[in-house]
Amino acid sequence: MSPLRRLASQTALYGVSSILGRFLNYLLVPLLTYSFDPAEYGVVAEFYAYLSFLAVISTLGLETGYFRFRAGGEWPPTIVYGTVLTCLILVNGLGFLAFVFWQEPLAVLLRHPEHPEYILWFAGILLFDAIGALGFARLRAEERAIRFAAIKLIEIGANIALTILFIGIARAAHLADPGSVLGSLWDPGVGIGYVFIANLAASLLKLLLLSPQLVDGLGGFDLLLLRRLIGYSLPMVIIGLAGIINETLDRAALKYLLPYDDATNMAQLGIYSACYKLSILMSLFIQAFRYAGEPFFFNYAKQQDARAIYALILNGFVIASVFLFLLVTLYLDLFQYFVGADYRSGLDVVPVLLFANLLLGIYVNLSIWYKLTDRTLMGAGVSLIGAWITIGALLWWVPQYGYWGAAWAHLVCYASMVILSYLLGRRYYPVPYNLKRVLGYIGLGIGLYLLSRWLVSEGWPALGIGTACLAVFGALAGWEIRRLLKVA
Repeated sequence: MSPLRRLASQTALYGVSSILGRFLNYLLVPLLTYSFDPAEYGVVAEFYAYLSFLAVISTLGLETGYFRFRAGGEWPPTIVYGTVLTCLILVNGLGFLAFVFWQEPLAVLLRHPEHPEYILWFAGILLFDAIGALGFARLRAEERAIRFAAIKLIEIGANIALTILFIGIARAAHLADPGSVLGSLWDPGVGIGYVFIANLAASLLKLLLLSPQLVDGLGGFDLLLLRRLIGYSLPMVIIGLAGIINETLDRAALKYLLPYDDATNMAQLGIYSACYKLSILMSLFIQAFRYAGEPFFFNYAKQQDARAIYALILNGFVIASVFLFLLVTLYLDLFQYFVGADYRSGLDVVPVLLFANLLLGIYVNLSIWYKLTDRTLMGAGVSLIGAWITIGALLWWVPQYGYWGAAWAHLVCYASMVILSYLLGRRYYPVPYNLKRVLGYIGLGIGLYLLSRWLVSEGWPALGIGTACLAVFGALAGWEIRRLLKVA
């Protein structure tokens, strides 16, 4: 099988769990946005933004370090795995105890003094997910995508089922008869917190399913390797934190930066976060590509045609991303029904967020230069520049333009990182990217989107115009993908 086809098939398998599973999870958005007001839903967005930051710290960048040293051949894969696993268990075990001890002061600091249990629940999710991440990394390295997908889908299915049980079924039963068996499962004082309880239970189930990979890795440890791993991986923490700043700081900071009272700020956060969910297809595709692409780039780096293949991969990635951009933007009149009516005032930011995520995916492709050349500190520098741009833009634009400022901050940040990473890559790891084709795909997608907006404003039917524009791009994209597969 050609390398491009192999990567595509691996991405598709990971996409089954990431895209299909998360899309099913995404179907919870109507349940939550129809069940809770924007201020309550804003609590979910806020805490998951915090969790994103902590998840980067909790894994210490060791997933990428595991791929790097496993492929390097200096240590046996079992020793590399055991060393990383031991480190993660010790660090995250101590972190969990710290959160348990400080849960009440942290709840006060985050302006949720009445719910210190949120801190405890999220500490458990963080612990289970950090250790489980390495189990998933091992499955990716061994190209066991089917088992990876199965466990992911089970975890997501459990999360969905429990959320529906608590919020959809038990809540209704409690309103009808608080003394019933199902009604007793609902505590109005917990409310939106049932989202966190469902996540905690699903994360524990995932860890149990990954136990064969985790137990098998215990015992192997090498102190010299750990030092090398930390030296390589800690810059990845900086990169990860900067990336999370770029991806989620807006949702963590909006309630502090918006110029309204606390209740209105939380409502605006809820609206923005719900509309952000409409860009989920792009985010999930990027995540699936990361799962398949990172081990592929390391494993294929020693091949003579590696750089040419990496260039073709970017072409294929951009084509698929532009197609997803058009799919959502051209049918936004249909996608809007996934959120409650109170949230639809923010729909206009969705195209900006989608395009920003498309640029993030391009950056993921371009970033191989620092991973393959061990210049992770330079990669951290690019990410930090992006983070400072994000912070500056949020501080400047959000007080003036509300959540629109947050959306444009994403776009400007990722555009800057793409340019910087491309220029540095040309110097340290030149890849013959075909800029004319890449920019052509993007320009065609934007042109079709703007054309559809103009025609709809002139009275043409939105559904018909959207379908025609998507069909035009789909036909051209299909021809180009077939050409790429023949070349590879």
